[in-house]
Amino acid sequence: MAGAIGHQFRKPRLNVFCDMLWSAARYDCAFQDFQDWDFAILSRAERRTYITHPMSNRYALQLNTDKPANRDLSDKSRFNVRFSDVIGREWLDVRETDEDELAAFLNRFTDVMVKVPDSLGGKGIERIRTADVTDVAAFRAERMRNRQFLVEEFLQQHPRMAELNSSSVNTMRIASYNDGNRVHILCRALRIGAGGDVDNFSGGGMYTMLSPEGTALYPAFDDANATHGIHPLTGVPIVGFEVPLFAEAIEAVKAAAQRIPEVPYVGWDVAIAPDRPVLIEGNYNTGVFQAKPSVSGLRRGLLPVYRAAIGH
Repeated sequence: MAGAIGHQFRKPRLNVFCDMLWSAARYDCAFQDFQDWDFAILSRAERRTYITHPMSNRYALQLNTDKPANRDLSDKSRFNVRFSDVIGREWLDVRETDEDELAAFLNRFTDVMVKVPDSLGGKGIERIRTADVTDVAAFRAERMRNRQFLVEEFLQQHPRMAELNSSSVNTMRIASYNDGNRVHILCRALRIGAGGDVDNFSGGGMYTMLSPEGTALYPAFDDANATHGIHPLTGVPIVGFEVPLFAEAIEAVKAAAQRIPEVPYVGWDVAIAPDRPVLIEGNYNTGVFQAKPSVSGLRRGLLPVYRAAIGH
């Protein structure tokens, strides 16, 4: 990683490596954070404005102390139960159904998503074409073997969102903090798939930051540090892309946050269905999303926003 960063910014690899170690100690900056937010070209004052994953983890540990409520978010099956009216899709748990019920479910849909309920980063999530399922018993056994207990209807997203990438549902990560009186919106990121089944950053997807009105402000970047002003597969411009029903999505997040006050700091994954926003999941230990300086020209992170809402 130090070599790649050094090559990008024409700095000696050893210098970058030492800077990564120093930044880990001084700014609580993980190595991936160092790459994602271009710490190699930031001043000390600029670095101090970035929230990092270790910082976000400490917020989660200090604020989200209700373990049963945390499990309602971390377990996708439990999340679907608690937020059943706003998820916008049918689902079942293969641990709690028989083959006849599973067969009837599969017959209703062209595609389904199978999920490991407690997975992170999109791991264990897979899109299945139901026409390929010729043996329901074998399908169920494989799901049990892979711990893909959750089977969901493949969500039909808004046509405008599908234009970006139709292989996965393209979602937003909207982080919120509920101070007991008001829900603060901490960040708004648009996550875009790149041909895979999921749009997760760690699963081959990319992300960019959104304006308060829901417009993509900058080119997207992916886990390999590649940037994309235009989607590489669909040719759709990313900069200036306007998320439909965005104001409604923000209101949906605020309403959801008020329904689970036991977990005040949450990263919500929100999709846009043809007629409304729907919740995909909530993350009680959310990842961090910020603009990339070399892509955006913005050399200021979101730590001041977090501290204004939450404190130090």
